[in-house]
Amino acid sequence: MRFFIMALITLSSTAFAKIETKVIEYKQGDVTLEGYLAYDTKFKGPRPGVLVVHEWNGLDGYTKSRTEQLAKLGYVAFAADIFGKGVRPTTMEDAAKTSGSYKANPELWRARAVASLETLKAQKNVDAKKIAAIGYCFGGSTVLEFARAGTELNGVVSFHGNFATKLPLKGPGIVKTKVLVLHGANDPFVKEDEYEDFIKEMQKSKADWQMISYGNAVHKFSNPEAGNDPSKGFAYDKSADERSWAAMQSFFKEIF
Repeated sequence: MRFFIMALITLSSTAFAKIETKVIEYKQGDVTLEGYLAYDTKFKGPRPGVLVVHEWNGLDGYTKSRTEQLAKLGYVAFAADIFGKGVRPTTMEDAAKTSGSYKANPELWRARAVASLETLKAQKNVDAKKIAAIGYCFGGSTVLEFARAGTELNGVVSFHGNFATKLPLKGPGIVKTKVLVLHGANDPFVKEDEYEDFIKEMQKSKADWQMISYGNAVHKFSNPEAGNDPSKGFAYDKSADERSWAAMQSFFKEIF
């Protein structure tokens, strides 16, 4: 009987849960961007918002799935579109060229990120005082640019992002957000000097930051679509994926 009652309670609590998703067009200058919003309708009133920034191939199914996962945790999640509506590289060469064009122009890169952030904050069901940004690969680098730019957020989380930047921090007091970096210890795409320079940046800035390095994990460790051959330099690592997602959730409990 007790099990039956508990089952009914569980069913009743999930029966009203529904993940709503929608595509949202927004602008940065004259350029149209196309993001993806997800939230759980069972939550009433303003909720913490989480911006999700895509990998170097643009806003794709993987990014959307992470956005929906965050919605199931009770957040209003918005997948940013840094590249622009319809710009979705399909080859590694095109992805490298497209993402590289933003890294070479950090002012535009940051402007696209800010436009995405403001779109999230403008949603009626978002508590604009409780905002975080997470990103994967190129997106991980993007959210670190938020920190370097002094953007006021509760926190940023970089999943296997790169640390290189054309606008490094010059001193203390600039970073206005807490920073969590989730890094594959064997990531061959992160150069040793860039890794060391990032640590020096954070130390000089006196930011509230932390880094977790996952042993044996390479680039894209959180993405099941990355395959299972680490010799390529990128591969899915189930352990690192689960641990990093748990670390993010713990971080969110702290900042929110």
